[in-house]
Amino acid sequence: MTTSSGTRTAPARSWRLPFSPWHLLLMPLALIFVLPLVQMVLTSFMSESEINRFPPKFIPSGLHFDGYTKLLSESHILLWFGNTVLVSAVAVISHLILCSLAGYGFARLKFAGRGLAFVAIVATVMIPMQLLMIPTYLMFAQLGIVDTLAAAFVPWLASAFGIFLMRQFFLGLPVELEEAARLDGCGALRTFVSVVLPLARPALATLAVFTLLSSWNDLLWPLIAISDDTKFTLQVGLASFQGTRRTEWSQLMAGNVIATLPLIVAFLVAQRRFIATMTFTGLKG
Repeated sequence: MTTSSGTRTAPARSWRLPFSPWHLLLMPLALIFVLPLVQMVLTSFMSESEINRFPPKFIPSGLHFDGYTKLLSESHILLWFGNTVLVSAVAVISHLILCSLAGYGFARLKFAGRGLAFVAIVATVMIPMQLLMIPTYLMFAQLGIVDTLAAAFVPWLASAFGIFLMRQFFLGLPVELEEAARLDGCGALRTFVSVVLPLARPALATLAVFTLLSSWNDLLWPLIAISDDTKFTLQVGLASFQGTRRTEWSQLMAGNVIATLPLIVAFLVAQRRFIATMTFTGLKG
């Protein structure tokens, strides 16, 4: 910029924030959601007297491991953790296999009644779980799997949401890639495994995280179907610490910390896949 006297001056710099203005709104909201998690972790390191005092304390006076010690010595927490890992692993693996196959079939294969069958499957999402508990329990009782771990993971083998998610993602993939694979001599199954599934990694990661969250945190159905405390999942086992007269807060908070850490790690690992999946699933109907 040149002034009337002929001297040059530096151009005026516009002042800008080093981050998006939306962060000014999102950061306080994030703190609101993080605060209960921080309180849970801090409470797990408090003594019983600090937990039960009034007014309550937010920061413990020191690190007390009584809750973790009692949890490991007076409960089957490690067994419950193993049961939950097994149930969630079966649920995730079966969802990835069955829902991807069903979603690909509805997206690419032509057969009579395809649209009606897909609508019927998606419509089951609107049926409340509470309405299905008694028929499911009676059916499982006839099969002889009540009070076993099978009763906890069989309902999670597949879901209408998983089929819908994978179908929508496959509809967003170019058909030309599959046609080129068939021209090279690949059959339908090999095309699906070698061409389609590698492209569907974002959707598979998203489905795996959603399935892990749902199966890991499932409480109501395992509480009904399982009564043997050695077959409990984490959520059912932690619910046993809450009684009608007394609640073991230190053990409950310590157990919640142990139950929450794997979910946080899983989300951090797969969070980059969510945006790609949600973008693809909205391209075609």
